[in-house]
Amino acid sequence: MVYGSARPTVLRRLDTIHHSGLRICTGAFRTSPVESLYIISNQLPLDLRRQKISALYSFRAQSVRNHPINRLSFPAGLPKLYAARPSHILPLCERTKMLLHDSDLNNVSVQLSDFFTFPPWDSPQFSFLNPFSGFDKSSTAPITFQQLFHHHRHQYSSFVPIFTDGSKSDGHVGCGVVFPSDTLSCRLHNCCSVFTAELVAIFCALQEISPSNQRNFILILIA
Repeated sequence: MVYGSARPTVLRRLDTIHHSGLRICTGAFRTSPVESLYIISNQLPLDLRRQKISALYSFRAQSVRNHPINRLSFPAGLPKLYAARPSHILPLCERTKMLLHDSDLNNVSVQLSDFFTFPPWDSPQFSFLNPFSGFDKSSTAPITFQQLFHHHRHQYSSFVPIFTDGSKSDGHVGCGVVFPSDTLSCRLHNCCSVFTAELVAIFCALQEISPSNQRNFILILIA
């Protein structure tokens, strides 16, 4: 997306490097057509990839209600200036508008998201209990952890326990949530990390208990 504002002569240098990399990865000959390399390697040409990233960025910006780029407007006199000087590169917002218009995507309805309900520098603080802090797993006897866990359960015996866990192995990423009367499991994409699996498990648990009138729940994360 950033390279889209560069001169075509500069971008063609990147195309040469890209083609060389595809030939190395696929083992193709130097005389192999570039179009065949794209098909074999399942890769987009760099110009189409830049257009795709620009379009995705535009849709992502439109989904945020107060995104600064949504308020940008092109001054009235500049289109004539750029039309008179075709060698000048248009700003990103204008290039993206032209791309969406040519692709017949300029009238697509974008669903607004409320991810940024608070600024990142003012994120709320979450408190949690960790009775196992201060105990090294490699040098602590299992019976010690069992005693700590039983003490924790006795201390919060009036709360309904919900166990969550996430795991990642070769070719498999998943998470699970165990309720007193039910068990949920979910398989995730293989590119997800174990931390994502842990968060998805917590999210699933919160989704299940949010409609309940009972509020005495305690989430126990299994590491």
